[in-house]
Amino acid sequence: MEAFRIETDLLGEKEIPINAYYGINTLRAFENFKISSKTVNYKLIEALVLVKKAAAKANETVKTLSKEKAEAIVKACDKILEGNLKDQFITDSLQGGAGTSTNMNVNEVIANVALELLGEPLGSYNIIHPLEHVNLSQSTNDVYPTALRIAAIWLLRPLSESFSKLQDVLQQKENQFSSIIKLGRTELMDAVPITVGQEFGAYAKAIARDRWRLYKVEERLREINIGGTAIGTGINASQKYIYLVTDIIQDLTHLGLSRSDYPIDTTQNMDVFVEVSGLLKAAAVNLIKISNDLRLLSSGPKGGFGEIKISPVQAGSTIMPGKVNPVILEMVSQVSMKVLANDNSITLAAMNGQLELNAFSPLIAESILESLELMTNAVNTLTYKCITTIQVDEAKCLQNLNNSTSIVAALINYLGYDKASEVSKKSIIENKTITELVLEEKLICEDKLKEILNVYNLTSPGIPGK
Repeated sequence: MEAFRIETDLLGEKEIPINAYYGINTLRAFENFKISSKTVNYKLIEALVLVKKAAAKANETVKTLSKEKAEAIVKACDKILEGNLKDQFITDSLQGGAGTSTNMNVNEVIANVALELLGEPLGSYNIIHPLEHVNLSQSTNDVYPTALRIAAIWLLRPLSESFSKLQDVLQQKENQFSSIIKLGRTELMDAVPITVGQEFGAYAKAIARDRWRLYKVEERLREINIGGTAIGTGINASQKYIYLVTDIIQDLTHLGLSRSDYPIDTTQNMDVFVEVSGLLKAAAVNLIKISNDLRLLSSGPKGGFGEIKISPVQAGSTIMPGKVNPVILEMVSQVSMKVLANDNSITLAAMNGQLELNAFSPLIAESILESLELMTNAVNTLTYKCITTIQVDEAKCLQNLNNSTSIVAALINYLGYDKASEVSKKSIIENKTITELVLEEKLICEDKLKEILNVYNLTSPGIPGK
């Protein structure tokens, strides 16, 4: 039979499992918010624990917390950050209260781990209290946004790096395929020639923009409101503590964080996360477009475009033997769609904050951190399980190009638009190539026609043949 300890809050008493490091506030939140089956993103938990560690150090220095209690709290934070107590953070990612439940979960676990390190029974809050000691000089409303910014930076940096790697691989493909001519297409209809390398070069440019935007947007996340406490005015926190705790967080995180020059703004306004999410949305748009292109170009293998070859990674059908699907590209598109959906959630949550606080920051936290993690994993998978191994079917590219009438555009300066259109239409009706018709009708001499229709010249600026 499971043993319990009794804890009390303003609502009354509750039984807490005797060995649980969380306490009554966490348990109430767990019971109230059985919503998503997903607990709070652990990167946010780690960031919160780190902020608590910094606060304990600062409070000790300004002598609002005894050395013994501060050292116990710091050691408890270090033990938690080792990663062995993840099962103690049980609050649902979707919760009311602007993150208070998550903050209390962290406060209680730190307090009880500290008590254990001191050899005291769990729940002995007269010795180390979750609020009076662990949460000293703090509020959920400055701790939670500060931790969220830290967690977002932790996840943003590897995402930016993943886009950098994808850009590099696309540029390698641009060079590898630079001499392979193929049919261009606009609105899925035949267009003028392009090289495969040029297509991949365009993808690389789009991804380069994403990489740069994501790299730069970290600057927006570096401003933190720690010390602002309840609404940003700094009530119940000394000025010495306010400045010191920011310095300590900088040292612990090795991030270029700075104290907000107007914490009231940073406490209530969540537009920074809308901005970050907006750039994730832009990146998702590019990823979907590129994935759709590659799916089209690799479609077939016999009944589609079939101009590029995607390496098979798994069987594609339970009823059609030998079928292989572009599953990596499909996954990337789905992740990108999820990022787009999360962006909408972040936008709605940010715009519905009221007066001095945004109550919907847990939705913002869950959505932004999920998007960062999902996109990093998806981009890495796309890079190494798809893009690096793409090959081109040069014969198929040439066949599709030769069967098209699109190169007639190169003759406009010699035949005029109307005559070129007539030749194109006749080519389709009579199933003859443009070259055959032009020579049959003696519109241009053979040598000049070869010069004009040199496909490599058709992929460069200028008037063909001049």
